[in-house]
Amino acid sequence: ETGGIEELARSPYGAFPAAWSPDHTRVVLGDGYTIGDVVFYEPDGAGGRQILYGTPIEERESGTEYPLTGFRSSHVTTNGTGLLTVTTLHDDTGAPAYIALDRPGEIEPVAIEGLVHAGVGELEQLDHLAENRYAAVYNIDGCSWAYETRLDEPGRRLVVERVLVGQGELADGVLHGLELDEQSGRVAVSFCTATSPTQLFVVEPEGAAMRKTDERVLGVPPELLSPGEDASFESHDGLRVSARLYLPAEELGFEGSRPLVYYVHGGPQSQERPNFAWFSMPLIQILTLEGFAVFVPNARGSTGYGLEYAKHVDHDWGGQDRLDHVHAMTEVLPKDERIDVTRAGVVGRSYGGYMTLMLAARHPELWAAAVDMFGPYDLLTFMERIPETWKTYFALAVGDPERDRDFLVERSPKTYITDISCPLLVIQGQNDPRVVEQESRDVVEELRVHGRTVDYLVFDDEGHDVLKLPNRVRCYDAIAEFF
Repeated sequence: ETGGIEELARSPYGAFPAAWSPDHTRVVLGDGYTIGDVVFYEPDGAGGRQILYGTPIEERESGTEYPLTGFRSSHVTTNGTGLLTVTTLHDDTGAPAYIALDRPGEIEPVAIEGLVHAGVGELEQLDHLAENRYAAVYNIDGCSWAYETRLDEPGRRLVVERVLVGQGELADGVLHGLELDEQSGRVAVSFCTATSPTQLFVVEPEGAAMRKTDERVLGVPPELLSPGEDASFESHDGLRVSARLYLPAEELGFEGSRPLVYYVHGGPQSQERPNFAWFSMPLIQILTLEGFAVFVPNARGSTGYGLEYAKHVDHDWGGQDRLDHVHAMTEVLPKDERIDVTRAGVVGRSYGGYMTLMLAARHPELWAAAVDMFGPYDLLTFMERIPETWKTYFALAVGDPERDRDFLVERSPKTYITDISCPLLVIQGQNDPRVVEQESRDVVEELRVHGRTVDYLVFDDEGHDVLKLPNRVRCYDAIAEFF
């Protein structure tokens, strides 16, 4: 060992380490183009590569369809001869598969036996625990299920040996991490729900889960927090859209239909889950404590429901995804007597901020207030200002600034921004490298020129998020007070 750095490969599409052999003599790299479109290869040591599976983008023929691999969560098996991975080639929601390293171009399905969950979701990841044991982690309508499995490599199957997460105290929430102690067989688990901050558990070999921490929301009795309820709906074209509705707890004593806050998550290829550790859940709880109902959809383009669902938003920002929200506001939520859609506000972060601006500008009749957190305003200037390493991806996934210029103008909030009629709060991090401060300032200045009511909150020490606790408290307060 010399401590020197050796370049294995270089690519504008990632060349990210996907897996490596136990003895560290082999590494599998991946190039990713858009979500689900991934190619695996091994560097040959001479500046070239051996393709394991997939067709590199530079070798593709125009007009030819290439199957999306959806590769994620990959491991070279303990004997160093095969790659265990999750792929969408055999199942749109993800399934285990096997690539023999000496047979590139071939991929075999791996059966998984003994699952007990039900519902809509996907295989999120495979975590290597020890030797031939792997944790299979599923995301089922936003909630985590995890199984300890044993790999039968010759038989190409994973056999479930026990449920780790998804039942009892470890149900209806999100797994943040797990670690196996090989000697005792115990598994340490980090887990939270919509109403509980992250707790640490130990799962005993026989399956019992013992909570080891007692994290809580200080000053708020647990019964005053909202666990949420399923509010999935059929959209304008029949597509199922997963959603949750958070209502004030009965113990709070609010009467009558509640004003609505409509929350749009970022990404867009992301997902809103019952995850107290994420930025949005404390905000949702604060809003319900203030008497608001909070509707949280995972519109088309979200992850967690299969690759086809997530790909709906490629080259369609502000299209069918926007219509999912409009349908919910005009056809679904008005039927719930507990909600007053005539008193509705919309809020979103990043892409969710973009969608907030689109909804407030293109459908002003629906909203009494809007909060845009660092959302792209003009897709052309946004794509000029993002880091160079992002530009290739956004040209593929959203639109090419030269070839698709007219389309990007049509899908930019800027084109409709003067139609906003409700008060707007814009929140921005001064050091944001993704949606730079100028992008948000452009929104504010344009609306103020036209006499609109706009509040602008800039955090001088934040980037593309609000992470520091004092800033986060100020941010939550500002949003709640604005609505």
